[in-house]
Amino acid sequence: MAKTNEELNIAAAEEMAENTAVDVDITLFKEMAENGVLYGHKKSKTQPKFKPFIFTTRNGMEIIDLAKTLESVDKVSEFLNKLVKEKKAVLLVGTKPASWEALAKMSKTFNFPMIKNRWIGGLLTNFKNIYSRIEWFRKTTVDLEKGALDKYTKKERVMVSKQLDKMKIIFEGLDNFTRVPDAMLIVDTTVKAHDTALREAAIMKIPVIAIIDSDDNPEKVQYPIPANDHSKLSINWIIDRLIASAEQSKEI
Repeated sequence: MAKTNEELNIAAAEEMAENTAVDVDITLFKEMAENGVLYGHKKSKTQPKFKPFIFTTRNGMEIIDLAKTLESVDKVSEFLNKLVKEKKAVLLVGTKPASWEALAKMSKTFNFPMIKNRWIGGLLTNFKNIYSRIEWFRKTTVDLEKGALDKYTKKERVMVSKQLDKMKIIFEGLDNFTRVPDAMLIVDTTVKAHDTALREAAIMKIPVIAIIDSDDNPEKVQYPIPANDHSKLSINWIIDRLIASAEQSKEI
């Protein structure tokens, strides 16, 4: 009788635990497997520099080494905990729907700004000008709500309202974006728009944390987390663990 995907995942988790040089919590490995953290992409899409993070290939799909995922999560947690304690700003970037829930939770927990819909060209490298647009958007939105624009004609108010609607989509999640961030967290660096974000971060020497899959290049970021970056369950598991660690460190 053929094994189910869940049984295969658990079996893979157990095998990884047995082959890991350090002591591991098999329950934790199983939890990661149940949330699909171990799934990469098809072998044909594998980025050569990602190969050290691959445990095996199953039915043409790459299986990510959960021991290395956990090791990376712990390393990122140490870095992120320090940023949170020092009240540093971390810009969250995730333009794929699968990442929205997890990043929104982190944004709310630590008051981090978040890019949800698309990367804004020059957000980091042309911060002063982009920030002035964000400030105009904030102020004008408040003025419109308070009736401060009633002195203008109806046509002018409609034009301003339409402009604000467009800007709202672009600037959603950036209400608390007031300075160049100290670090950036990206979910999936292969997203086309995220490539621009990576280039700007490199120019500004801003360290990048990223959840990356088997089709990503880990050398593009300073703090890679090898994991399934296209599954909501997997992303939620990673981000929830980072949040829990940072919250705990604040209490110490």
